[in-house]
Parts: sequence; C-alpha cells; structure tokens
Amino acid sequence: MPRTREFDTEAAVSRAMELFWTRGYEATSVRDLTQHLGIGQGSLYAAFGDKDGLYRAALEHYRTTLAADALRSLEEADARTAIRTLLTERIRVAVRSDGRGCLAVNAVCERLPRDAATRRTVRDMQDASREALAEVLRAAMERGEIAARHDPHTAAAFLVTFLNGLLVSSKITPDARSLEPLVDIALTALG
Repeated sequence: MPRTREFDTEAAVSRAMELFWTRGYEATSVRDLTQHLGIGQGSLYAAFGDKDGLYRAALEHYRTTLAADALRSLEEADARTAIRTLLTERIRVAVRSDGRGCLAVNAVCERLPRDAATRRTVRDMQDASREALAEVLRAAMERGEIAARHDPHTAAAFLVTFLNGLLVSSKITPDARSLEPLVDIALTALG
C-alpha cells in the first residue's frame, strides 16, 4: 500500500519557487530543496519526479499566481494608467531581494535554448501578456485614448519585449527609481 504524502504539495511548490527565484535552477541542489521545504529526498522524488519536475511545477505556479495577478492590473479603465501600473509593479517585484528579477525571465536566461519545457511555459506567459495588452490597446484605440498608429498586437509585443529588458536590467541595477522613468518613455510609443 503506497504511503500518503505527509506535506502540502502546493505549499512546497510555492516555497521551491521562492528558492529557485532567488538562487536559480543550477545553483539550487536537491539537498537545498529538501532542507528548504523540510521534506525528505524520497518525498520530493515521489511528488515531483526529480528536481526538474519541481522546477517546472514552480514555474507553472509562478504563471498561475504572480504572472496572472500582474495581468489583472490591466482591468483599470484608463489604458495608459493600467499599462504604467503593470510595468512599474513588475519592476518593483523584480528589484526586491537585491534584484532577483523575474522568475520567468531568469528561467529563459538560465535554461534556454536546451530546456523546451521552460520555453513552452514562458512562451505561454508571454503570449498571455501580449494578448491581454493587445486587447487593452485595441479598446483604448477605439475609445480614442491612444493613437491608432500601430497595430495593437505589434504594440503589445513591443511592451512585452520592453518589459523583458527592464526585468533583466533590474538584476543589474536593482533600483526602481532608476528604472521607472523608462516606462514613461515606452508609453510615448503609444502616441
């Protein structure tokens, strides 16, 4: 008869996400994970298969929690304010803990091109961001809030690319005050 799991899997994934986010995949050993999570190595393997399985679960948890929450800020009425809020909040999260950046962008920088699963997960996050931004931009163009100079999908792709650059920069210069003024320059591209 199989043993029942003696730990909260969701809490373990959340704690593992924090550790991977702070240290990165390569610098986090299975021993680090078991100590941080307070579980045995056998329990980790039984629940997640291996370190890579736990990493994928952590990325997925990031996608369904923090990344999804960030997109909710786009529900504000004014498009510029909503986009500014999204970008500045992502900067503020990224500069915490001495510039740990964004887990998704960190994963891309550390794990690609060799890790197809990470590529898919991060691409899904970025696709969701582009689609949400494109919808906000399309609606704002229809209301006349912003110029219709650019295709909404292209403008959304620009904003996602810009954000990725900001998130990498946040690791180099973990200072929101120096990065946030760049958001205003990016918003001028919207017309």
